[in-house]
Order: sequence, then structure tokens, then C-alpha cells
Amino acid sequence: MTVYLSSIVGSASIGVYSLATENIVIIPVMVPQKKAQEIADWLQAKLIYTSISGSVLVGALACANSNGILLPNSIHNEELERIKTCFTGNVTVMETKKTAYGNLVLANDNGAVVDPRFKEKEIKQISETLGVEAVPTEIARLPYVGSLAVATNKGVLAHPLVTSEEKKTLEKIFRVPVDVGTINCGIPYVGTGLIANSHAAVAGSMTTGPELFIIEHTLGTL
Repeated sequence: MTVYLSSIVGSASIGVYSLATENIVIIPVMVPQKKAQEIADWLQAKLIYTSISGSVLVGALACANSNGILLPNSIHNEELERIKTCFTGNVTVMETKKTAYGNLVLANDNGAVVDPRFKEKEIKQISETLGVEAVPTEIARLPYVGSLAVATNKGVLAHPLVTSEEKKTLEKIFRVPVDVGTINCGIPYVGTGLIANSHAAVAGSMTTGPELFIIEHTLGTL
């Protein structure tokens, strides 16, 4: 696996501003289209070039796998139509007060883990949209699981303080190896600075050589 370094809107926190699955990458329109397409090409994924709720915080607001996309109810109609035009899976606008689904849900094509504070009916809707079992759990004893790890169909890179019990749960749900690491020179909130799929990974521009090695080793396995 190749791991590329990049930034979005001048920030190394690229996981906050973009998201990737096996097939698509969503990057906000505030990013130059040439750069957005370059990132999509690295990931061998189709570019969906849109903001969400008028915001550049695409990676924080949405969560997706190959089967579906979870979106906040604040999304604009034209943004929703743009996503539906480019994505053939389930597209669900969640009718809850929560908005940051990228921070609250972590998924690959095998499973999903969600913030334990979700209600049972919300977890069921998440499961149906993503087409996988969705299990409430924490990572490093914290509930915002989407910001604390990155999951692909080859591996999971998690917060360094993930407990052994949490790690076992992640391995069972995602059915891939789980390892720990940091991003952007020691940031433990891995999801904020990394997007990836089975083809490649794009890490924040401040990510160090040792961090890149761990990313490549963890997400490039199998």
C-alpha cells in the first residue's frame, strides 16, 4: 500500500474534511478540483465533489462504506442530490439532533461500531444503511469512535490507548487485524488526520516517517 501525504484547506486534519470508501471519496468544493481529483486518483475512487450542510467538514459530518452513506439532517437538497447522483448505495439522512456522524460511527464493509449514546432505533437505522451489524462500543474508553480510528477492509488503525477488550471487539466486528498508532506528529485521534481504503491511504502532511510505517503496515495487510 502507498501512503500519500497531503493537506486540505491548509490543514493536516484531512480526515475532518474528507472521507473515503472502497469506491468513492467525498471532498468539499472549497478544495481546488484538480487537487480533489488527485486524491481520488490516489485512492482509485470516484470523486464526489460537494460540501455537506454548506460546510467543509465532510469527514466529520458523514460516514460511509461501500453499501451506504449516513448524512446529517442539515444537509442541503442540492448536496444530497449530488451524492445520490454519484453513489449507488443507500443514502440515509438521519433524523436526529446529532450531526457529526463521521465522528460517531466507524465502518468498513464487514461491520460498524457506533457511539454507545445512540438509541436502539438509531443503531438499527445505521446498520440497515451500511448493510452491516452495528455495535455500540468505545475506543480508548471514549465514545466518539469515528475520530478515534480508521477502518478499511484490510485493517484498523486505532487510538494508542485502546483497551485489550475494545481491540478484541474491533477485530470481531471488522474481521481484520487491529493495531495502534498516531497521526500528524503524535495526534492519537487517528480519524482526524487519515483517510484510506484497500488501495491506498492519504495522511495529514505533518505525519512522520515512523507513523507512516505503522499506517502502511496496519492498513496494507492481508
